[in-house]
Amino acid sequence: MNKRDFDKDLRVQIDALSNEKQPERDLWAGIEIALAEEAAPNEQNKKNNTESSFKMIAIAASFALVCVLSWFSLQPATEQITGQDLVAALSSQHKAQKDALLVKFQDQPALTENWQKQLTELDEAADAIKAALKHDSNNIALLKMLQNVHQQQIDLIERVHSPKWRQI
Repeated sequence: MNKRDFDKDLRVQIDALSNEKQPERDLWAGIEIALAEEAAPNEQNKKNNTESSFKMIAIAASFALVCVLSWFSLQPATEQITGQDLVAALSSQHKAQKDALLVKFQDQPALTENWQKQLTELDEAADAIKAALKHDSNNIALLKMLQNVHQQQIDLIERVHSPKWRQI
């Protein structure tokens, strides 16, 4: 069968069909129910979408509040001091601690005679470190050295006046 005969035969069969086909039952009731069911979920979805958007906004606002409060709580209450101010603060704190120890142990006899000479040498070392810090006040290594010299002075005073073998 060639294409021309097929098209002609198809056209004859289509023309033979009746133009009007009646449904076997009333379809409008089913269509009406389907439209009502389709509209109800849309209204429910709109309600759920509104509720979920409010929940998301509330969660986002809570998260933002927590972030802001955390940020401000992590900020230091006072500004950190650096440079010569830090050296001065370390020195004054050490001097106060050293003076307090000397007053505490002034009535106790020292175990060695040359402890004050050692204390003076440590003072000279601290002065040399402070002079170096004037040129490079944020040098961490020098700051640690200064703290170490200060701690050596405190340890010297405590060991000379209150040795471990005397303590219980």
